[in-house]
Amino acid sequence: MTVNPASGVPPAPALLVIDMQNTLVAIAHRASATVAAVAGLQERARAAGAPVVFAQQQDEELEPGTEGWRIVPELAPVAGDTVVPKAAPDSFLGTELDAVLRARGVTEVVVTGFATEICVESTARQALSRGYDVVLVADGHTTSVQPAASVRPAASGRYAAPAASVAHHNEIYRNLRFPGRRVRVLPAAEVDFGRGTPS
Repeated sequence: MTVNPASGVPPAPALLVIDMQNTLVAIAHRASATVAAVAGLQERARAAGAPVVFAQQQDEELEPGTEGWRIVPELAPVAGDTVVPKAAPDSFLGTELDAVLRARGVTEVVVTGFATEICVESTARQALSRGYDVVLVADGHTTSVQPAASVRPAASGRYAAPAASVAHHNEIYRNLRFPGRRVRVLPAAEVDFGRGTPS
């Protein structure tokens, strides 16, 4: 068990799974590998008694109750998990996420999900601002595969390639310094939910 040098106490982690819904995973880069990484984290978190919390987008494109809105079957919530509906990239904005985490005594958020540069990034930064340590799971977040038609001319901006976007954000978080917080980027295999180093 590692200790946060800023606080001197072991972390109390929760796994946060952002927007891993059918419609979104269908357009995701490395979808199968990302789902597998998150599924492994869910299994280990539950075994360690760490909360598993889902942030689930709902809007005009992801209408509650539709097949596209549902969380992918491989990651479906089980009894004891918490699902937090959201309507913005920041999973804390206008939701119960902060209250859910604080009620469970969480001090560290293990961030996974879709999409890297939108909801994952917005939520990770807000977690830091709200007092949580953050682990960004290097192989546990992804973004969309942009069709060629959606890539605008260089003069008006261009999306980064999916692999480059994931790598870029991992590197940012490896070098991000946030006063009083511990920020780490770890592969899923190295995330520790409190029962020693994963095998």
